[in-house]
Amino acid sequence: MNSAQVDAYLRRLAVRRPAQPTVDVLRELHRRHLQTVPFENLSVHLGEEIVLEEGRLLDKVVGGGRGGFCYELNGAFGALLSALGFEVTLLAARVHGEAGRLGIPYDHLALLVQTMDGGGWLADVGFGAHSHHPLAYGERGAQQDPGGEFRIVEAGSDAAGSGVGVGAVDLEVVRDGRPQYRLETRPRVLGDFVAGAWWHSTSPASHFTQSLVCSRLTEDGGRITLGGRTLTVTSAEGVRDVRELTSDTEVLAVYRERFGIELGAVPTVRRAG
Repeated sequence: MNSAQVDAYLRRLAVRRPAQPTVDVLRELHRRHLQTVPFENLSVHLGEEIVLEEGRLLDKVVGGGRGGFCYELNGAFGALLSALGFEVTLLAARVHGEAGRLGIPYDHLALLVQTMDGGGWLADVGFGAHSHHPLAYGERGAQQDPGGEFRIVEAGSDAAGSGVGVGAVDLEVVRDGRPQYRLETRPRVLGDFVAGAWWHSTSPASHFTQSLVCSRLTEDGGRITLGGRTLTVTSAEGVRDVRELTSDTEVLAVYRERFGIELGAVPTVRRAG
């Protein structure tokens, strides 16, 4: 990632180039990323190829003004952090689904980030509604965040709500008492996630192929989500305003004005299978 690409990325986040890779810088970058780069799966339904290579991710997120899902968002964010002097390790996770069932291997990509002044942090700008700030990776107690109460605990412990121990190398990321995903601690590289990205963008069993979503954190700590033609604006206090958009013009305007995404036509679900 060259200097011009770093500057362009930071301009998208509306953040000045930081002097040092500190905890405060990481927190600001994390929050601004959630506010400006949407979590979206439009490529799945627009027939766009998802390529997990740094250059292609930057072309999409920075050059194209788009968002993406976890592999793309955390992949691009990890590249930015590395270029700014942070030590970044890619970690694989499996997401808890219905009835606590775990998803496929390489189901999710998260980041372990080392700062110069504050140890290790779990950064994740690609999980949709999640923590607004990085979580202290080595902390096993409750961590208060605008997005909820979080814990990082050994898999199988009572705090994780899991009844099956799988060894200390796996961790559960828990939000408000509910496990969100099971995190491996073994370092990975971006190419390890290619099969997971392919499955999520092609399998009829993936929720990404079944619906459209575009969502970001708002500046006041709430969330705005466009799911197909349903626009949901949730305040920081949890009050939801839901309305159906009746025309293509309205839908395209929301993509453009609320998410910064220019589309020539309204995307529709292209079911896999």
